[in-house]
Amino acid sequence: MNAPYGMVASGAAPRLFVLRTAIVFCAPMLVNGIALPFFPVWLNSLSMSDWEIGVVLAVPLVVRVIAAPIAGMIADRIGDRAIVLVWSGMMSLATAIALLFVEHFWPVLILYTLQGIVYAPYLPITDAIALSGVRRWNFDYSQMRFWGSVAFIVSTMIGGWLSGIFGGAMVLPAMTVGFVSTVVCAFIAPRIGKPRRPSPISALAVAPAAPAGQMDVQLMMIGAALVNASHGMYFAFAAILWGAEGYSGTEVGLLFSVGVAAEIAFFILSARLLRRFSLWTLIVFGSSVAVFRWIVFPHALGFSGYVALQCLHALTYASVHVGVQGRIVERVAEEREASTQGLYFFYNGILMALTTFLSGYLFSWYGIDGFYAMSVVAALGLSLTVLARALQPQRLAFGGNTSEPS
Repeated sequence: MNAPYGMVASGAAPRLFVLRTAIVFCAPMLVNGIALPFFPVWLNSLSMSDWEIGVVLAVPLVVRVIAAPIAGMIADRIGDRAIVLVWSGMMSLATAIALLFVEHFWPVLILYTLQGIVYAPYLPITDAIALSGVRRWNFDYSQMRFWGSVAFIVSTMIGGWLSGIFGGAMVLPAMTVGFVSTVVCAFIAPRIGKPRRPSPISALAVAPAAPAGQMDVQLMMIGAALVNASHGMYFAFAAILWGAEGYSGTEVGLLFSVGVAAEIAFFILSARLLRRFSLWTLIVFGSSVAVFRWIVFPHALGFSGYVALQCLHALTYASVHVGVQGRIVERVAEEREASTQGLYFFYNGILMALTTFLSGYLFSWYGIDGFYAMSVVAALGLSLTVLARALQPQRLAFGGNTSEPS
């Protein structure tokens, strides 16, 4: 007798696990494909100041760092993680509908912060479900996660087209449709029972992060998180900036999509690149390119110049991410990997919130020249990753022997 649809029978994988998980990955990316580029445009259409925009975007990032580990801990302890997806999707949809009826700073801030709390666990828990499929049944993670990135590109391009027609007024209805998809896909998500290992976000709430002696790991994660956080002003104000320069909504959507497409291309080629370059090379080179990217960004590049610069996202994000994940696997014992990943999530969230908040002031004071400050943030991150590389155990500079590629 067959098990009910979606349930695990005799240790077998749920039916259509890869397809269903890929569909679930698409739902939050449909939301993010609208929110990331265009939510600041909607805030700008409300005549909010640059400082207010920075605050509205930054505060949910802070609460996400607090809420996601708690939700992850709950998800790991109840019967099935997918149950949390259902609640996350429904409550996020409720806040999206409520946002349709407000337009002033404090109501928007409160509702968007609540949305940040309830929406925070959706993508990390989807990740955790996918990784359980990798561990238990040897599925290919990239086959599932790839379609989320495709959904992001499609959503951003549609959002750009709608923005060209309706302006910022299209943002909240489009996000609401995206949140409807998170509810639907939560019911599609495979049910795999109680997890055998904690997810990284829940491990942050219940376990120490990493052995105190692993200073190289700590510095590497903080440095990489600073490089990621240097993108804060870009996410907050790039769409507003490009719109002010006369680019259409479709062109703005294309510019964001090019960056994600370059990121996907890097992930596809990463295995081949790692046969030629070390993990440290990926981290340090990607961090160096981030410094260059934000130094060049304030100059009048033209549309083709911005397209070329957007392609660097493959290095400023994807290269650093692949390198850090590889080094965590090499340096951290398996039983501590989840909590270390949780700490990396924490560093990224807090530092991104800080740079997003500061970007409101910087953009208000200096306009596009504020991006030079982001190059300083990236340079600090680069310095910490270089120091982490020097502090890794068994380096020749510290009197040891190593066969590790440099």
